[in-house]
Amino acid sequence: MPFLGKSLFLGLIASLLCLSTLGCKPSTNGGGQFTQFGKVRVIATYSILGDLVKNVAGDSTEVVVLVGPDGDAHTFDPTPQDGIALAEAGVVFENGGGFETWLDKLYSSSGSKAQRFVVTTGLKLREGEGHKPGEEIEPGHKHEEDPHVWHDVKNAIHMVGIIRDRLVETDAAHAEQYRSNAAAYLAKLETLDKWVVGQVATLPAERRKLVTSHDTFGYFAQRYGFQIVGSALESVSTEASDPSAAVFAKLVDTIKAAKVPAIFAENIHNPKLMERLAKEAGVRLAPPLDTDALTKPGEVGDSYESMVRHNVTTMVGALKP
Repeated sequence: MPFLGKSLFLGLIASLLCLSTLGCKPSTNGGGQFTQFGKVRVIATYSILGDLVKNVAGDSTEVVVLVGPDGDAHTFDPTPQDGIALAEAGVVFENGGGFETWLDKLYSSSGSKAQRFVVTTGLKLREGEGHKPGEEIEPGHKHEEDPHVWHDVKNAIHMVGIIRDRLVETDAAHAEQYRSNAAAYLAKLETLDKWVVGQVATLPAERRKLVTSHDTFGYFAQRYGFQIVGSALESVSTEASDPSAAVFAKLVDTIKAAKVPAIFAENIHNPKLMERLAKEAGVRLAPPLDTDALTKPGEVGDSYESMVRHNVTTMVGALKP
């Protein structure tokens, strides 16, 4: 049986079993899917987004995260269980901006009727590393959009607003709980944004220079006053191949010329390339940053707020004189 055909078959069996018990009932939300114990089933495509959704949803929904802790959404390979989860969901929250390149096919193959909401709607997405405004491109190609909006806390605040509004409209019975949860969480995020600004202010402007595994901190740099010197993969995606010898040598020269104090590996990417880059450039390799995924439960960086605090603390500590 084909992979996603099997997913849909198993999802149907699960649905029938659930509906035969007292614990499940037909859903009144948009896809006509069932919910368990009266809760709307919600999909969040990756762990950072899942944390934002959970902070708004509270205990009124059942949230399933497809790309879990330390997982790389760029290279994610869906399983049959992911197809079942989509088939059973009523709502899907996705990042957009080319982040989940696998989602359209998975959604279609699963037979899901869930409503899909892109949480970056309304945000102006930047172009990825290596692209300049007005640059000519080959016919049939387009500039990569940078999907990593969440590293700017103001963007996360925008995302939470969309999550709140879409949950309210799809599950009106719990609207006040969603609004109340969102208000409390948004207050925390406003405090977090101010904290980041304060921490960055302790770092001399000339040392606010970032080199990472892939191009992920563009929005962070714009918001908080950093310079992106470069990235080892020269791409907004970790799917990019390792750099050629010439490109690698050029980045080494750039790091030396910019007098970068330290460079950073990432929790979703093998650090060996960055270890080699640090050695060749004669700079320190700082502890890894949490970029496209949260860490495992119980570790530093296992929530959005913890991730931001860890990243900023690590950056400032590594780049200070």
